[in-house]
Amino acid sequence: MFLVGLTGGIASGKSTVSSLLRELGCPIIDADVVARKVVEPHSPAYCRIVKHFGPEILLENGEIDRQKLGQLIFANEDKRRLLNSITHPEIHKAMLKQIFFFFLRGYRYVVLDVPLLFETRRLTRFLNHTVVVYCDPATQLSRLMNRDGLTQEQAEQRVAAQMPLNEKRGLASHVVENSGSREDTQRQVLRLHTKLEDSMEFLLARAIAIATAAGLGGLLLYAAKLLAS
Repeated sequence: MFLVGLTGGIASGKSTVSSLLRELGCPIIDADVVARKVVEPHSPAYCRIVKHFGPEILLENGEIDRQKLGQLIFANEDKRRLLNSITHPEIHKAMLKQIFFFFLRGYRYVVLDVPLLFETRRLTRFLNHTVVVYCDPATQLSRLMNRDGLTQEQAEQRVAAQMPLNEKRGLASHVVENSGSREDTQRQVLRLHTKLEDSMEFLLARAIAIATAAGLGGLLLYAAKLLAS
Protein backbone atom coordinates (compact mmCIF):
# COMPACT_ATOMS: atom_id res chain seq x y z
CA MET A 1 0.00 0.00 0.00
CA PHE A 2 1.22 3.50 -0.78
CA LEU A 3 0.01 6.92 0.30
CA VAL A 4 -1.48 9.71 -1.80
CA GLY A 5 -1.84 13.22 -0.43
CA LEU A 6 -4.84 15.25 -1.56
CA THR A 7 -4.92 18.99 -0.98
CA GLY A 8 -6.11 22.27 -2.43
CA GLY A 9 -7.18 25.66 -1.21
CA ILE A 10 -10.26 26.98 0.53
CA ALA A 11 -13.24 26.61 -1.85
CA SER A 12 -11.09 25.06 -4.59
CA GLY A 13 -13.21 21.90 -4.69
CA LYS A 14 -11.06 19.46 -2.73
CA SER A 15 -14.10 18.01 -0.96
CA THR A 16 -15.71 17.32 -4.34
CA VAL A 17 -12.66 15.40 -5.54
CA SER A 18 -12.44 13.52 -2.24
CA SER A 19 -16.09 12.47 -2.58
CA LEU A 20 -15.54 11.30 -6.16
CA LEU A 21 -12.57 9.18 -5.09
CA ARG A 22 -14.62 7.70 -2.26
CA GLU A 23 -17.35 6.79 -4.75
CA LEU A 24 -14.71 4.91 -6.74
CA GLY A 25 -13.92 2.81 -3.67
CA CYS A 26 -10.81 4.65 -2.48
CA PRO A 27 -10.19 4.70 1.26
CA ILE A 28 -10.08 8.34 2.39
CA ILE A 29 -8.59 9.64 5.63
CA ASP A 30 -10.00 13.14 6.04
CA ALA A 31 -7.78 15.34 8.21
CA ASP A 32 -10.70 17.72 8.90
CA VAL A 33 -12.82 14.87 10.28
CA VAL A 34 -9.89 13.67 12.37
CA ALA A 35 -9.25 17.25 13.52
CA ARG A 36 -12.80 17.54 14.88
CA LYS A 37 -12.38 14.23 16.66
CA VAL A 38 -9.13 15.15 18.43
CA VAL A 39 -10.58 18.39 19.85
CA GLU A 40 -13.67 16.85 21.39
CA PRO A 41 -14.35 18.07 24.95
CA HIS A 42 -11.82 16.99 27.59
CA SER A 43 -9.33 15.61 25.05
CA PRO A 44 -5.68 16.72 25.51
CA ALA A 45 -5.82 19.06 22.48
CA TYR A 46 -9.15 20.54 23.64
CA CYS A 47 -7.74 21.39 27.06
CA ARG A 48 -4.68 23.08 25.60
CA ILE A 49 -6.78 25.10 23.13
CA VAL A 50 -9.08 26.37 25.88
CA LYS A 51 -6.06 27.20 28.04
CA HIS A 52 -4.44 29.32 25.30
CA PHE A 53 -7.50 30.85 23.60
CA GLY A 54 -9.86 31.17 26.55
CA PRO A 55 -13.36 29.83 27.36
CA GLU A 56 -14.96 32.47 25.11
CA ILE A 57 -14.29 30.19 22.11
CA LEU A 58 -16.67 27.57 23.52
CA LEU A 59 -20.29 26.92 22.64
CA GLU A 60 -22.91 26.51 25.35
CA ASN A 61 -22.55 22.72 25.21
CA GLY A 62 -18.80 22.99 25.89
CA GLU A 63 -17.66 22.20 22.35
CA ILE A 64 -15.24 24.48 20.53
CA ASP A 65 -16.93 27.10 18.35
CA ARG A 66 -15.01 26.43 15.14
CA GLN A 67 -16.29 29.58 13.46
CA LYS A 68 -15.20 31.83 16.33
CA LEU A 69 -11.83 30.11 16.60
CA GLY A 70 -11.44 30.39 12.83
CA GLN A 71 -11.99 34.13 12.97
CA LEU A 72 -9.25 34.44 15.58
CA ILE A 73 -6.61 32.47 13.73
CA PHE A 74 -7.30 33.83 10.25
CA ALA A 75 -6.66 37.34 11.58
CA ASN A 76 -3.48 36.44 13.48
CA GLU A 77 -0.63 34.35 12.10
CA ASP A 78 0.93 33.69 15.52
CA LYS A 79 -2.35 32.32 16.87
CA ARG A 80 -2.74 30.18 13.75
CA ARG A 81 0.70 28.69 14.29
CA LEU A 82 -0.06 28.06 17.95
CA LEU A 83 -3.28 26.22 17.11
CA ASN A 84 -1.48 24.12 14.49
CA SER A 85 1.25 23.20 16.99
CA ILE A 86 -1.44 21.89 19.35
CA THR A 87 -3.63 20.00 16.89
CA HIS A 88 -1.30 18.67 14.19
CA PRO A 89 0.61 16.11 16.30
CA GLU A 90 -2.69 14.67 17.59
CA ILE A 91 -4.15 14.60 14.09
CA HIS A 92 -1.12 12.79 12.67
CA LYS A 93 -1.22 10.11 15.39
CA ALA A 94 -4.91 9.44 14.71
CA MET A 95 -4.30 9.30 10.94
CA LEU A 96 -1.46 6.82 11.41
CA LYS A 97 -3.83 4.45 13.19
CA GLN A 98 -6.25 4.60 10.26
CA ILE A 99 -3.44 4.05 7.74
CA PHE A 100 -2.42 0.88 9.56
CA PHE A 101 -6.04 -0.32 9.51
CA PHE A 102 -6.30 0.10 5.72
CA PHE A 103 -2.88 -1.53 5.26
CA LEU A 104 -4.11 -4.64 7.06
CA ARG A 105 -7.16 -4.73 4.80
CA GLY A 106 -4.93 -4.91 1.72
CA TYR A 107 -5.76 -1.67 -0.12
CA ARG A 108 -3.38 -0.63 -2.89
CA TYR A 109 -3.35 2.99 -1.83
CA VAL A 110 -4.89 5.33 0.70
CA VAL A 111 -5.76 8.99 0.16
CA LEU A 112 -4.85 11.45 2.91
CA ASP A 113 -7.14 14.45 2.50
CA VAL A 114 -5.08 17.24 4.11
CA PRO A 115 -5.90 20.95 3.55
CA LEU A 116 -2.51 22.20 4.80
CA LEU A 117 -0.40 19.45 3.26
CA PHE A 118 2.25 21.73 1.77
CA GLU A 119 2.03 24.41 4.44
CA THR A 120 3.16 22.08 7.24
CA ARG A 121 5.17 19.58 5.12
CA ARG A 122 5.09 17.08 7.98
CA LEU A 123 3.50 14.35 5.89
CA THR A 124 4.93 14.96 2.42
CA ARG A 125 8.01 12.77 2.95
CA PHE A 126 5.75 9.75 3.47
CA LEU A 127 3.72 10.27 0.29
CA ASN A 128 4.29 8.60 -3.07
CA HIS A 129 1.97 11.02 -4.88
CA THR A 130 0.49 14.43 -4.15
CA VAL A 131 -2.66 15.77 -5.78
CA VAL A 132 -3.71 19.43 -5.83
CA VAL A 133 -7.27 20.47 -6.65
CA TYR A 134 -6.89 23.76 -8.49
CA CYS A 135 -9.27 26.47 -9.64
CA ASP A 136 -8.55 29.97 -10.89
CA PRO A 137 -8.47 32.80 -8.29
CA ALA A 138 -11.68 34.48 -9.47
CA THR A 139 -13.62 31.22 -9.23
CA GLN A 140 -12.15 30.50 -5.81
CA LEU A 141 -13.22 33.89 -4.41
CA SER A 142 -16.69 33.63 -5.91
CA ARG A 143 -17.27 30.14 -4.50
CA LEU A 144 -16.02 31.16 -1.07
CA MET A 145 -18.21 34.27 -0.90
CA ASN A 146 -21.30 32.32 -2.00
CA ARG A 147 -20.61 29.35 0.25
CA ASP A 148 -19.84 31.19 3.49
CA GLY A 149 -21.70 34.46 2.95
CA LEU A 150 -18.50 36.51 3.11
CA THR A 151 -17.67 39.90 1.70
CA GLN A 152 -14.94 40.06 -0.92
CA GLU A 153 -12.54 41.50 1.65
CA GLN A 154 -13.25 38.68 4.10
CA ALA A 155 -12.87 36.07 1.37
CA GLU A 156 -9.57 37.56 0.20
CA GLN A 157 -8.28 37.51 3.77
CA ARG A 158 -9.04 33.83 4.13
CA VAL A 159 -7.46 32.95 0.78
CA ALA A 160 -4.36 35.01 1.68
CA ALA A 161 -3.96 33.01 4.91
CA GLN A 162 -3.10 29.93 2.84
CA MET A 163 -0.31 29.10 0.42
CA PRO A 164 -1.34 30.30 -3.08
CA LEU A 165 -2.89 27.60 -5.23
CA ASN A 166 -0.41 28.33 -8.02
CA GLU A 167 2.44 27.54 -5.63
CA LYS A 168 0.78 24.31 -4.47
CA ARG A 169 0.21 23.39 -8.09
CA GLY A 170 3.95 23.58 -8.73
CA LEU A 171 4.68 21.23 -5.83
CA ALA A 172 2.16 18.52 -6.75
CA SER A 173 2.75 15.41 -8.80
CA HIS A 174 -0.85 15.53 -10.09
CA VAL A 175 -3.28 18.41 -10.62
CA VAL A 176 -7.07 18.21 -10.92
CA GLU A 177 -8.38 21.31 -12.68
CA ASN A 178 -11.67 22.22 -11.01
CA SER A 179 -12.56 25.55 -12.60
CA GLY A 180 -15.03 23.97 -15.00
CA SER A 181 -17.96 21.57 -14.76
CA ARG A 182 -18.36 18.71 -12.31
CA GLU A 183 -18.38 16.30 -15.27
CA ASP A 184 -14.95 17.51 -16.37
CA THR A 185 -13.62 17.13 -12.84
CA GLN A 186 -15.13 13.65 -12.61
CA ARG A 187 -13.34 12.56 -15.80
CA GLN A 188 -10.01 13.79 -14.42
CA VAL A 189 -10.54 11.97 -11.12
CA LEU A 190 -11.37 8.74 -12.92
CA ARG A 191 -8.17 8.99 -14.99
CA LEU A 192 -6.16 9.64 -11.84
CA HIS A 193 -7.72 6.72 -9.98
CA THR A 194 -7.03 4.37 -12.90
CA LYS A 195 -3.40 5.47 -13.03
CA LEU A 196 -2.92 4.93 -9.31
CA GLU A 197 -4.70 1.56 -9.33
CA ASP A 198 -2.52 0.35 -12.20
CA SER A 199 0.66 1.41 -10.39
CA MET A 200 2.87 -1.34 -9.02
CA GLU A 201 4.18 0.86 -6.20
CA PHE A 202 2.02 -0.93 -3.67
CA LEU A 203 4.03 -4.11 -4.28
CA LEU A 204 7.28 -2.37 -3.35
CA ALA A 205 5.70 -0.81 -0.27
CA ARG A 206 4.32 -4.16 0.86
CA ALA A 207 7.63 -5.92 0.19
CA ILE A 208 9.46 -3.35 2.33
CA ALA A 209 6.90 -3.77 5.12
CA ILE A 210 7.21 -7.57 5.01
CA ALA A 211 11.01 -7.41 4.94
CA THR A 212 11.00 -4.98 7.86
CA ALA A 213 8.66 -7.22 9.84
CA ALA A 214 10.79 -10.27 9.02
CA GLY A 215 13.93 -8.41 10.04
CA LEU A 216 12.45 -7.37 13.34
CA GLY A 217 11.24 -10.91 13.91
CA GLY A 218 14.71 -12.27 13.24
CA LEU A 219 16.27 -9.73 15.56
CA LEU A 220 13.86 -10.63 18.36
CA LEU A 221 14.54 -14.34 17.84
CA TYR A 222 18.30 -13.72 17.98
CA ALA A 223 17.90 -11.67 21.18
CA ALA A 224 15.81 -14.44 22.75
CA LYS A 225 18.52 -17.02 21.95
CA LEU A 226 21.18 -14.83 23.53
CA LEU A 227 19.12 -14.46 26.67
CA ALA A 228 18.49 -18.19 26.84
CA SER A 229 22.18 -19.13 26.40
